[in-house]
Amino acid sequence: MADLLGSILGSMEKPPSVGTAERKKAKAQKAMLEKQQEAEKKMLDNFRLKIQKRIHEFIQDGKQEKLKLEPMDKVFRAIVHEVAEVAGLSSFSFGQEEEDRYVMMWKKEFAPCDEELLAYRKGEEWDPERAKELAKQKELSDAAQQELPAKSSTPASNYRDKYKHLIGDEAAKDAARGLVSNSSYGFVPSKNKQDLRTIEQVLADTRARKRQKVDHQTSADHQTSADHQTSADQSAIDGTQSSAADSS
Repeated sequence: MADLLGSILGSMEKPPSVGTAERKKAKAQKAMLEKQQEAEKKMLDNFRLKIQKRIHEFIQDGKQEKLKLEPMDKVFRAIVHEVAEVAGLSSFSFGQEEEDRYVMMWKKEFAPCDEELLAYRKGEEWDPERAKELAKQKELSDAAQQELPAKSSTPASNYRDKYKHLIGDEAAKDAARGLVSNSSYGFVPSKNKQDLRTIEQVLADTRARKRQKVDHQTSADHQTSADHQTSADQSAIDGTQSSAADSS
């Protein structure tokens, strides 16, 4: 059995082994990749130091309010935003295309307004003097609009003139003066709501309503008792007839 198993294993092909050349090639590729990563890291670190120095000089310069940098890749812009945030600056990226996007920074005391940011996003130059002039014109225009009198809501035509040949000049006024309340629609004059009966009449009416209610209830009770009696009599008759039929 052992010889048979050994012969089978001996006849099987051995798995391919990695040669020395392949191992050296893989090792070289790994070393090259690590070298590239190290070079990129060093380049980014140098760029960070350069930006930190440039931002420091910008902060120390009391004459500058904003700083515009040259277009750069996204990874570099991310470093600029990070350094600017640490330094307490306001930073924004502008530009339409990815390769044309750049970063602009402002000192906190000179933070940009929405109109300025909108101008840069549109690719336009920001002119503060022009902006002040436009804002002043807008204020004057708004003030003039507020001073204008409100437009009256006068109808285009007068129904009285239109239907003068039908209702006349005084028909509407006469109808208004002759208008009376219609009690069927709930418009009852207050004098009609007053109870003009005397106390004796009120008491007599109350007693009469009570007697009428009692009489009505008594009549209903008598009718109910009569109905019950009739039903009982009919049941007795039905029972007698049923017993007679059973006896026969």
